[in-house]
Amino acid sequence: MTRDWNILLVTFDQWRGDCLSAAGHPVLETPHLDALAADGVLFRNHFAQTCPCGPSRASLWTGMYLQNHRSGTNGTPLDARFTNLALEVRKHGLTPALFGYTDTTLDPRGLDNDDPRLENYEQALPGMKHIVPLGTDIKLWLDDLKYKGYPVPDRPFDIWLHQDPGDGHAFSWGPPVYKAEDSDSSFLTDRIAQYIDDQQDEAWFVHASYLRPHPPFIVPEPYNSRYDPVDMPAPRRAATLEAEKAAHPFLEYQIKHHAKRPWCEGIDKLSTDMTDDEIAQLRATYLGMINEVEDNFARLIDKLKASGDYDRTLIIVTSDHGEYMGNHYLLGKSGWFDDAYHIPMIIRDPRPEADATRGQQVTAFSENIDIMPTVLKWMSADVPRQCDGRSLLPWLYGKTPDDWREEAYFEFDFRNIGFPFETNALGLRPDECSLSVLRGERYKYVHFTSLPPVLFDLQEDPDELNNVIDDPAYAGIALSCAQKMLSWRMSNDERILSNILVENGALDVPDERRGYKQ
Repeated sequence: MTRDWNILLVTFDQWRGDCLSAAGHPVLETPHLDALAADGVLFRNHFAQTCPCGPSRASLWTGMYLQNHRSGTNGTPLDARFTNLALEVRKHGLTPALFGYTDTTLDPRGLDNDDPRLENYEQALPGMKHIVPLGTDIKLWLDDLKYKGYPVPDRPFDIWLHQDPGDGHAFSWGPPVYKAEDSDSSFLTDRIAQYIDDQQDEAWFVHASYLRPHPPFIVPEPYNSRYDPVDMPAPRRAATLEAEKAAHPFLEYQIKHHAKRPWCEGIDKLSTDMTDDEIAQLRATYLGMINEVEDNFARLIDKLKASGDYDRTLIIVTSDHGEYMGNHYLLGKSGWFDDAYHIPMIIRDPRPEADATRGQQVTAFSENIDIMPTVLKWMSADVPRQCDGRSLLPWLYGKTPDDWREEAYFEFDFRNIGFPFETNALGLRPDECSLSVLRGERYKYVHFTSLPPVLFDLQEDPDELNNVIDDPAYAGIALSCAQKMLSWRMSNDERILSNILVENGALDVPDERRGYKQ
């Protein structure tokens, strides 16, 4: 399809929302994303809908809250009856090209049980043309390394083993065997650039799904030395591990059972067992990982500018979720803290209508479910009724939308089908393993299906350390938040057919607030 406009949607995996120098990070410098934000709009209070990767991306691609699409864990199928952004843009002549992964688990109904697509959860989103897989499937990248003369291990993930860190460095400082120009991020960037070249005058839609700064925490030289661990801000957490555990039964379980992950290949160590120096180095390595992938993204921007495509391309940059980085004695993502859900969001609209807002920062709450309606409205396409999000275009064009949300909403489903550790440890059935969060400017309310609720006063306690749910002074606030939560869930129930009446034909009631048309 020959067309004037292209779309580049970039997701960086596990990138915290505060990790931009444009957002005021005290140490990290992100010049390339800062430049994009200066030429577009930075959304300062942008939140993912859930975590981990698969469920969060399901919300991004369907425009739906977790409570509606119900793909709550990595490996839980995404119901095939729902459309998604890739399928919708195909209706308008664009073929979305995937570089990386969407972590989509296909609906097994209608598929044979021996269908190879059911061998693992990491499939491509329906509607995507999968050009280069690069998630847990790293074969193409390893083949490239082997071609370049690197020793490729029999066990694929051993490519991320640390080389000797030497004296004076914690384990995560050690670089990998490969050079920065041969990293997985560089490999993916090269393939995206070649694909864009191959399109010539044809319009394109590229989803660049970078793995970094997702663990394992390792980065090539010189990025492993970019930041001194001495300069890292200290983790935000209770004075002692026992005090943190005492805050809530789920947090106690989370610390005990979810702190252990393969954060670094070959290093099997509880985050709670890491020394302060090891956590500081892990945080410094994480920032170096951000710069490594950001530099590769900058190569794409330079390419678009050199070809003239920069001013013909809608660019959206975000993440699927955040990272704890030692806060609350945790690493990774889960639970209810902002660290796991607050993520970056930059949109650069090339059209003249957006010129007046270039460089602005929006502090109103935005969510990943807003991406699908934003792209479709930008294309002058209809927004499916399933979408819970709203278009962000008014913010790009200098308008404040009517009745915009005053809180962000996110959820976490902590059942583990096949590995029901939560059920056993907390005494909960799988359908009781969920929490929902109402995150306002001042108050943050967490409601569990079958565990006590949580309330934070973020004005007095920005680090989310003091649960005031039982404080009589906050009784009215807690009740108000619980009522808001109930109203939010009721008003956002799945509504695909709810506003259609069949009588002498089908009467479809429009919802202009969300962008649905009759």
